[in-house]
Amino acid sequence: MERGREQDHAAFNAWKYRHYFEFDSVKSDKNISVRCTLCVGRKLLSTAKNSTSNLSKHLASRHRNVKLIEKPPDPPTDMTAAATTSNSTGQTSDGPSPAKQVKIDLRATGLSAAELKKLVAGYIVEDMLPISTVDSESFRRIVEKIPTKSGVKLPQRKSFAGYLEREYDIMDANLKATLGEVDFVSTTADIWTVNNKSFMGVTIHWINSTLQRNKAALACKRIRGRHTYDVIGAEIEEIHSSYGLHGKVVATVTDNASNFAKAFRVYQPCNLESESENEEEGDDEEPTFTDVIEALSTASGDGQFSLPPHYRCASHTINLISTSDVDKHLNSCADTKAVYRSSIAKCTALWTKASRSTLASEQVEEVSRRKLMVPTSTRWNSLYEAISRIITIPLNELNPLCVKLGIKCLNEREYQFLKEYCTVMKPLTVALDILQGDECTYGALLPTLTSLMSKTLALKDDLSRMTASLPDVIVKAIKTRFDAVLDSQEGLLAAATCPKFKLRWLRDERRREHVKELLTTECRKAAPATDNANVSQLPASPAEMDFFDFENQPTESFSAEKEVTDYLRSGYELEILNQFPNLKKMYMKYNTPTPSSAPVERLFSLGGLVLSPKRNRLSDRRFEKLLLMRYNHCFTPKEKKKHRALSG
Repeated sequence: MERGREQDHAAFNAWKYRHYFEFDSVKSDKNISVRCTLCVGRKLLSTAKNSTSNLSKHLASRHRNVKLIEKPPDPPTDMTAAATTSNSTGQTSDGPSPAKQVKIDLRATGLSAAELKKLVAGYIVEDMLPISTVDSESFRRIVEKIPTKSGVKLPQRKSFAGYLEREYDIMDANLKATLGEVDFVSTTADIWTVNNKSFMGVTIHWINSTLQRNKAALACKRIRGRHTYDVIGAEIEEIHSSYGLHGKVVATVTDNASNFAKAFRVYQPCNLESESENEEEGDDEEPTFTDVIEALSTASGDGQFSLPPHYRCASHTINLISTSDVDKHLNSCADTKAVYRSSIAKCTALWTKASRSTLASEQVEEVSRRKLMVPTSTRWNSLYEAISRIITIPLNELNPLCVKLGIKCLNEREYQFLKEYCTVMKPLTVALDILQGDECTYGALLPTLTSLMSKTLALKDDLSRMTASLPDVIVKAIKTRFDAVLDSQEGLLAAATCPKFKLRWLRDERRREHVKELLTTECRKAAPATDNANVSQLPASPAEMDFFDFENQPTESFSAEKEVTDYLRSGYELEILNQFPNLKKMYMKYNTPTPSSAPVERLFSLGGLVLSPKRNRLSDRRFEKLLLMRYNHCFTPKEKKKHRALSG
């Protein structure tokens, strides 16, 4: 009886794809019933006893994207062997035609333990989720649906936290190795306070040999006590030292806070020339006596280390102009004082009403078809953006809205003032957005400021008496606050070595010649010294040397001048720097700094999402590691990292 049953489905048993089906029963004299294991649910299929063509068609039509794996049949019994022999003389079974597009069968391959942990780690770190997510029953049920190799399971929270620690160490080691191969880097630094805790954030930036900008976060370290200049200086020095950055940091960018400014002023590199000059000038002065004990006690303090050059954040400086300087002028000028105060007061009433009342917010949306923006001190450009949103509403629609909300209406003079205010402030906001860009280099600073001043002054003719003096005030504030930058050698060389700027932004001919001379001088310094040691020359007698009494040709100077001249005549694409190796090196040095400290601000924005109120028990060190892995995209594939870098 048993042998008869085996003979009933001998062809099925001998089929190379039999393992994708389970025998169910004999349906009739000619057919048997089987179940497909690839289909969802219990789906029964009918096929002939002596043929598997129907099952082959099922695999080809329903599971064409599955890479089918052939499996040899089980060792046949006497009866099945005989049936197979008879089957071979009759109708043969054909396997399904191979699919054109081959895909991985996860059921056959499955993820390894390392692959599974990396996928889950990427999900948790990139989406800034608690590590305890891996202990969630619902999450583990989802993970169990992922095909894995035999015995692979997602570890519990404690083991998974250890895995993240090891991945952080690998990321940190790779970053240090990368920075070890870079000649020039810059950093941004700032202090962030949240939940009554303070953190020192530092990001690093560099340009690789392909002229691609790169960035990474170095630290978001807990600092305790007062934020004095010495504490700030010591923390920055320690972070730089831990990554071996001595001699590589061309600049550190911070905001205009006085404690940061003092730290870089006190710990600036010693100027030996000025010290020697002071010593010479002081020869005739009376001798002074120093307390040896005091000198020894402070010897390990201020003079122990030095910080790199300090660049003030240009975005923060422009924000100070648009708020502090402009506000001071509008409040002191007789033509604007009254209208400025009254119009801003009425706008403030509208913002307050719309932000505190659901009904008022809905009424505003009915009129403007979008919500109003409320200005905040922590977001640059916010006042301009908030006022711009209001003046998009026509006055004949805005005032009825104010009546509904029970606030004072704007008169025509106030409405006109707000429109002119936005007109004058718009170039400032455009400049601010440019300088805060991810791909913005330090070379964009001076051309941006130059264009900002010219565009602001060009608005004067279209303004009424209320705001006619505002462009001059803004330009004066730019020249005052950026006084140390506008003629700085670093800023000029950074702009000149940017192919898209070169010298085009300089309108004064004498200034253009000055910058061209700077380029030539620096290009000569950047050029490697000519090695004549291995050059074979015919010996010349002193008499011959006296006879050929010619002046030495300045070959190096000539080559530097030619490189600069050819560069200035070339195109504006960044890639042309590959044709000028000395200027390329200068570009990488002077354009490594960012004009803004916005990158470290973005680090803090991510920090606020990681250190959420529900995760206030997260240790300081673990918080820092999770944040740095998120900012540096530790678990993002290299191809996506490259795309992310190119798209900013």
